[in-house]
Formats: sequence, structure tokens, C-alpha cells
Amino acid sequence: MDALGEQNAALVALAFLQADCASPGYGKALNSLREDVLRSRRIDLGGPAGDAPGDGDLETDGHPSSRCITADLGNIMPSVELQLPQADLHQIAQGLRDIADQFELNVVAEATGNLGRNISASPSEQWKDHLTWEVERAMRRGVGLEHLPQERVAAALALTLVRGVCEQTPRLLRDLFSAVLQYFTPAGRR
Repeated sequence: MDALGEQNAALVALAFLQADCASPGYGKALNSLREDVLRSRRIDLGGPAGDAPGDGDLETDGHPSSRCITADLGNIMPSVELQLPQADLHQIAQGLRDIADQFELNVVAEATGNLGRNISASPSEQWKDHLTWEVERAMRRGVGLEHLPQERVAAALALTLVRGVCEQTPRLLRDLFSAVLQYFTPAGRR
């Protein structure tokens, strides 16, 4: 996830967390987070014209500027400057979901429970450390995917733990989302 950059990592994480969202409270928290993340990254949410880069820019052939790519995240169609095409971001998120589907359920259930208990007793500034510790612990214990690139397995596991905790307690989503983005930075895993 390092190579994606912060904006793309956030969009991949959102795509991962959105998939198969069945909990109404979690879905509402996720939609609110998505809107805020897109707005904070200067992504046009389809509302009135703003100062987002590329608004209204046309190429000489009359098509929208090539630096603006339409990204379909949920039920909105924002225009966003991305380093990767939207299809690639969704493909990365789908690849992480495919990995997550292969985790041993007892390992994930235990790690999710531990993470939920640990963050409930800690300030949000320490949540990234708790997330890192649970991911490392589960990876050491073995999630049964040693044949796959371990960086992707760790990313899928981190997102799976975040989703597991937030489906139970949606109010934790914003701070855990921030923690997982910190975890995805090279310095965040040290």
C-alpha cells in the first residue's frame, strides 16, 4: 500500500470497507466518512462547482481533462485527480477482499475482539499501535496465507480488523480509519 500514496490508499480502504456492508449503523458511519474523506481530498462530490482541480476543464476535443478521472465509490460519482485509474483502485481493493476471505476465521475473530477491547481502553492516538500489534500477532500466529505477498496479507488483515470492530461499534470508524491510514505508511509499521 506504500506505493499507492495517501489519497489512493484512502480510496482503496474505503472501497474495501464499503463492500458487503450489512449493518445500517456502520453503513451510515461509512457514508459520512466517505463524504468527508472525498471532500477533504478536494474531490468533487457532484454538487455545485467548486474550486476542485479540473472543474470544467476540457481538452481540445471537447472531452473532460484527462487529469480528471471519474471514480465510482458507492452511489456517488466524484471527479478526482488520481495517480491510478479507478478500475485499478477497485481491483486492488477486490484483491485485498479476496485475501481477507481466506483468513482463518478464529484468528480474525480473536484479533478483532482484542483490538476492540484494547482501543476502548485507550486514547485514539494509540489505536494505530494497537492495530499494528494485533496484525503482527495474527501474522505470527499464522493466517494460512504464507504463499501470498505478506504486505498485502497484512493490509487485508488490518482492514478486516477495522471493519470487524466498526461493524460492532460504528462510532469508532473515523479514528480507526485514520489509524489504518497511519498503519499503511512506511513509518507507521515501525
